[in-house]
Amino acid sequence: MALIAFNTPVDDRGHATAAAARLDVRARRWQGRVLTGAGLALLPWLGYLAGTLPPAEAAAWVALDALEAAALLTAGSRLSRGDARHRMPAAAAAVLLLADACVDLATSAPGQELAVAAAMAVLAELPLAALCGFLAVRPSRSGPGRKG
Repeated sequence: MALIAFNTPVDDRGHATAAAARLDVRARRWQGRVLTGAGLALLPWLGYLAGTLPPAEAAAWVALDALEAAALLTAGSRLSRGDARHRMPAAAAAVLLLADACVDLATSAPGQELAVAAAMAVLAELPLAALCGFLAVRPSRSGPGRKG
């Protein structure tokens, strides 16, 4: 159903049909909720990292994850409201999530630590980065200066 919303049918004048527009709004709200939920989920994780890692490592990881959370929350809240300004924070979140996955995998010790890093990358960071990247480059359905 979500794929239909990304390929919104248009009438003879180039306007989206009412049913397709409703699907697009639902998909946008769902995507906004996913991004917002991911950003909120990172907040307790920041506390966990700050409390369990050595101070030098904690500073780097908390900073990276705080930037991810800020970008996800900004993109998600803007997308849920239909604000076209969600694109830049979505692009930033995509880059930060990719960097997080790469650095996690590169710095993990072989064994359980590497398995957890790979699982986090495959199940959370990379799919979320792909969604953010898609949202950052998806063309607007509305005219210039309007929400879309």
